[in-house]
Amino acid sequence: MEITGRITKDALARKVGNEKQVVNFSIAINDSYKLKGSTEYKHITTFIDCSYWLNAKLAQWLKKGALVQLFGRVGISTYIGHDGSAMGSLTFHINSLKILAFAKNEGVSEKADSTPKKQKQSDDPDDLPF
Repeated sequence: MEITGRITKDALARKVGNEKQVVNFSIAINDSYKLKGSTEYKHITTFIDCSYWLNAKLAQWLKKGALVQLFGRVGISTYIGHDGSAMGSLTFHINSLKILAFAKNEGVSEKADSTPKKQKQSDDPDDLPF
């Protein structure tokens, strides 16, 4: 199964047992549709918890806002809530993932130019930088 969505908060890597590590994060999938006979679109967002067991070092790149394409399978967990009612959640167990767009850096202005500026060249041969 394949799903694509944006990460809702920075991924966390944690140890499970003595040797294994898991990376956990959540994604949001936006969808919209038009009801029959209507001109307005209905927008829905689905949140899916994800777990990735293959490479914990990848957590450093999985930041809030990044767009990811995930391949894997859906797992279902059921439990009894604090109020005694039956609860359930979906978890997407990832076999492979692609980062389609990295998250924007919050500390860097979007208008900042990252290309180096050209130095002003002089016609004077004695004014060489070496």
